[in-house]
Amino acid sequence: MPTATLETVFGQFAVTEADGLVTRIRWGEAQDGTRGAKTSPLLEEAVLQLKAYFVGRLRDFDLPLATPSDPFRQAVSAAMLAIPYGETRTYGEIAADLGSYGQPVGAACGSNKIPIVVPCHRVLSASGIGGFSAPGGVETKIALLRHEGGYPFLI
Repeated sequence: MPTATLETVFGQFAVTEADGLVTRIRWGEAQDGTRGAKTSPLLEEAVLQLKAYFVGRLRDFDLPLATPSDPFRQAVSAAMLAIPYGETRTYGEIAADLGSYGQPVGAACGSNKIPIVVPCHRVLSASGIGGFSAPGGVETKIALLRHEGGYPFLI
């Protein structure tokens, strides 16, 4: 699958696409070691948009995204995509909207394959930050929220 990599202030990312959709964004190099040797117009656009986000020039991504196959994870993904830049919601708020519970919402957030673009970092626990599955864990989540100005008492 075509994969592109980019360096950011939050580390290196690998962006993968298939069938005209962004399917994955991972922290670190492309797993096959190509380091951007395979590319496509979609990946070039994804890299441009991610770079613009990381330097503060982009707030809303406009990329075709692969959706999770499970309907519940699709609903959680849609809820995350609906959270505006610089704002947050709690696992419980999303769960209430979906008629579910916070723990399954947290698990769906943790399995998000397209972080940053599908902003799982904007979902918090009712009592604080909650978890984050990226390298650096909660510290990375806090840094992303600070980047967006979305958690003002931490700035």
